[in-house]
Amino acid sequence: MMTIDANSITTAKLHAYLLSSVAPRPIAFASTIDANGNPNLSPFSFFNVFSANPPILIFSPSRRGKDNTTKHTYENLKEVKEVVINVVNYSLAQQMSLSSTEYAKGINEFEKTGLTMLPSEVIKPFRVAESPVQFECKVNDIIELGTEGGAGNLIICEVLKIHIDETVLDENNMIDQTKLDLIARAGGNYYSRAKSGFFEILKPLQNLGIGVDQIPEEIRKSNVLTGNNLGMLGNVEAIPNQHDVDNFAQDNPNYIGLKTEEKHKFAQEFLKRNDVLSAWKVLLIK
Repeated sequence: MMTIDANSITTAKLHAYLLSSVAPRPIAFASTIDANGNPNLSPFSFFNVFSANPPILIFSPSRRGKDNTTKHTYENLKEVKEVVINVVNYSLAQQMSLSSTEYAKGINEFEKTGLTMLPSEVIKPFRVAESPVQFECKVNDIIELGTEGGAGNLIICEVLKIHIDETVLDENNMIDQTKLDLIARAGGNYYSRAKSGFFEILKPLQNLGIGVDQIPEEIRKSNVLTGNNLGMLGNVEAIPNQHDVDNFAQDNPNYIGLKTEEKHKFAQEFLKRNDVLSAWKVLLIK
């Protein structure tokens, strides 16, 4: 058996061992605002429920290991001690992943991911309308675990209101886990789906993805493409140029002249194979 002294390896390597071993982990899709009212949305898998009376959830937006900077979520919570913790089901997976892209402070991840801002009832941050369960919380305490890169910041949240989509309830008005279809985080690119086990989502680009808000309206409002599909399309650094699209069309003439819905179905097949650039080219063929 390999034995590791936790103080003898780099933080990055220790982080990888921890996240691969302590898994799967639930995901807190945290919605916050800053003092100027700018929304922020970001996922955190250092998260769980710790008490029912009072109802307490805790998550941790850790300091970045690469440069010891802090997350916008943490900074917002120091200014406005309120947060909505939205749960993440399979239909939100790709948009949730896209939201973890490190957009500049003040950029609205709701817009970048194509998710809907829903006003909360007792706090200022917005709920994610597409999330099946949303917790409106006040922040009781913030515990900083260290000052170096990789150190956690425990956000201790007291639940004030819970919103549950009735479609995930059973005949007794309790949550049906199968209908809820939650996902959880594991190590590397891996996630776990409650219904069917592990699947992969490639980590968002180091460079910024264009975001769902930059996808042409005809594609964004598709009757075929799902939120997960749009999340994948939004996680490219640039839309393919016309020259590349024309070359693709020349090599694949069967995609020329298709109706919009047919193009979207073919693009969806490419997305199922994680071939995002080919999906884009099909969508852009005239």
